[in-house]
Amino acid sequence: MTTSAVPTADRSDFRNILASGTLVGVITGIGVVAFVAMSRLLPAGAARDVLESVLVLVGFVAVSLLPGQRAVSRTAEGVAGAAAIGLWGTVVFMAIDIVLLRPFKAYPWTWDAIGGGSSWWYLPIWWMLGTFLAWMGGLLTAARNARGAATLAQVALPVVVGAVVLSAAGKVLGCPVPLAALTGAAYTVTLAALAVLFNARKA
Repeated sequence: MTTSAVPTADRSDFRNILASGTLVGVITGIGVVAFVAMSRLLPAGAARDVLESVLVLVGFVAVSLLPGQRAVSRTAEGVAGAAAIGLWGTVVFMAIDIVLLRPFKAYPWTWDAIGGGSSWWYLPIWWMLGTFLAWMGGLLTAARNARGAATLAQVALPVVVGAVVLSAAGKVLGCPVPLAALTGAAYTVTLAALAVLFNARKA
């Protein structure tokens, strides 16, 4: 007889939050570096747009759903743990950004120009977005776990499919936003909608 290695209780302890958040932050940094390299090395066109969008999807799955998996979100405590992991992940990425990415001018000047020449405008936004994504991911993971232990792939599949459908629809309707940005926005909307829907069903 075998036993499952998956924990059956939420993990919101401080040590797990720091370790998991650090992992999320490092993954985020790797994803940003890969995106910047892709945008600079590949010629503009449909192929690059698609590859960038795939990378965005992978990155969003990591920052939104990995925290819920690491916290084994099942109750409000696990959802809060996932949000805390997401927040710490943004702090870790901020350190990577300041120490490595900014000195090498990873971003175009227009990125800073949005904030009037300051590079600090987007960090609070990233803290809020990263925490929100992990919170929604924790809610969705908890709702799925209430129906039986769900793997990362099982939780991610409907979100990714929804994001692809929404972003494709946006392009068909002539949305002028770059495909990668549109995909990220579509993912966020889909994740939040599914988190609310699954929790409404659970209730």
